[in-house]
Amino acid sequence: MTPDELAAALRAAVVAAVDAGELAVVVPGDVAVERPKNRDHGDYATSIALQLAKAAGRPPREVAELLAARLRGADGVASVEVAGPGFLNVRLAEAALGRVAVSVLAAGASYGRNDALAGQTVNLEFVSANPTGPVHVGSVRWAAVGDAMARLLEASGAKVTREYYVNDAGVQIDRFAESLLAAASGGPTPEDGYAGEYVGEWAQRVLDREPGLLSLPPDDALERFRVVGLQVALDEIRSSLTEFGVEFDVWFSEASLTESGAVDRALARLREQGHVFEADGAVWLRTTDFGDDKDRVLVKSDGTGTYFLSDAAYYVDKRARGFDRCIYMLGADHHGYVGRLRALAACAGDDPARTLEVRIGQLVNVLQAGQPVKMSKRAGTMVTLEDLVGMTGVDAARYTLARSSSDTTMDLDVELVTRQTSDNPVFYVQYAATRAASVLRNAGEMGIAEPSPADVDLSLLTHPRENELLLALGEFPRVVAAAAELREPHRVARYLEESVAKAAQRFWDECQVLPKGDEEIAATTAPRLLLWRAARTVLENGLGLLGVSAPERM
Repeated sequence: MTPDELAAALRAAVVAAVDAGELAVVVPGDVAVERPKNRDHGDYATSIALQLAKAAGRPPREVAELLAARLRGADGVASVEVAGPGFLNVRLAEAALGRVAVSVLAAGASYGRNDALAGQTVNLEFVSANPTGPVHVGSVRWAAVGDAMARLLEASGAKVTREYYVNDAGVQIDRFAESLLAAASGGPTPEDGYAGEYVGEWAQRVLDREPGLLSLPPDDALERFRVVGLQVALDEIRSSLTEFGVEFDVWFSEASLTESGAVDRALARLREQGHVFEADGAVWLRTTDFGDDKDRVLVKSDGTGTYFLSDAAYYVDKRARGFDRCIYMLGADHHGYVGRLRALAACAGDDPARTLEVRIGQLVNVLQAGQPVKMSKRAGTMVTLEDLVGMTGVDAARYTLARSSSDTTMDLDVELVTRQTSDNPVFYVQYAATRAASVLRNAGEMGIAEPSPADVDLSLLTHPRENELLLALGEFPRVVAAAAELREPHRVARYLEESVAKAAQRFWDECQVLPKGDEEIAATTAPRLLLWRAARTVLENGLGLLGVSAPERM
């Protein structure tokens, strides 16, 4: 019996009590069950009686006793006890607990998926590093977290478009083009330009594509370095992200907002909503109507659009493309954007609580030999994605970046995440997956066929360590649903570490699966092989949601 099945049984008990006239309450849509910290209290606990007591006009323990009496007759429930002020502690029948493994194997790669977000179309914009240099470590965190978030949203039924916003307009692109031209010409880096070995490398790539550029008039050469240099930059960024396991569905050009008429359409939409006004020769958006700390300029007095106008056009364009929810994943220096983007959505006639999310990620400090790694030889001023992957590998980097809440600053210790010991979280989880594969492989080599669930006596899974692992596996769907709803991929990583891998290690330590020497095949061999297969499936599925591999061998 999985937690969802138990929750359904509890809800059925409430329905039965209401139908019988024993309780006068509104039947809840869902009943929360959780694993108690102390296993002596049972396999699961619920506070549903305390929640219903006030509406029922009865003492919580009395409500709990009513529900306990009905739940005791449910299939798969061994015992129900009323504890404290009205908690229900539930212990499952041994065979019912074993059915968790059957549920896992029946669903296979789909185990953990749900339809909580079915029908939602989500635009998830993340990374979006300026195309003026390699992807740096701050953006790498969003690459890992953003891609994991997309996978979680999809696992909960949403249709997700991964989008990269290319800032290919504005002063920074002018400086980038000037820096490339200077490097190609052998001149000094312009004031406020871009330095680092990569500038010379990219300048040479531009010349490789268009060898005659330096013979053009200066203005023409600068324009070609702008256009071709941007292509070179995006090619490098795409390549780096692909090697990191991150692919985007849409690469959206900021410059295209003006070219496509999206800016004009956004202005028209905002005017229709009545929040645009003119003052001091400029065009403004009255965002203070919706909680912003000041009104925002859209068009300056000289007729040029502001960055905020591009932000407005981009948001309106996303909504026009049919996205129900627009999620922005921004860096630590973008806290001020939260209020203005929410106000912008409201000015456009939307309910920001429904259509907009802004997630702010904090900084990553890369440590090597206990000291911060502050810069790359190639990039000059920052640690790049290429540097990080070179130091740790893709799996270690992705797992480590995704396993901590993104709203907290984190230290990434290169020596720790590359260490093949149990104190390295990614190794600990991957090794659990590898061990499961090894047990199954060894069974095959011994001529022991992997059992079919229909042929296995699951009531033999009675050892406390077997039950602990089964309970952990049963939690996976709820962990996935919560991580998707809260936009917190780190919940999956911590679950894999603290529940599944830990329980699998204890199961390995105390429960022999395969015969040794001349021993006969035990009655427990088949159900325990089934349990290892289920554990392997959950570890594969969970690591897959983080974009991390579950190796067969290590």
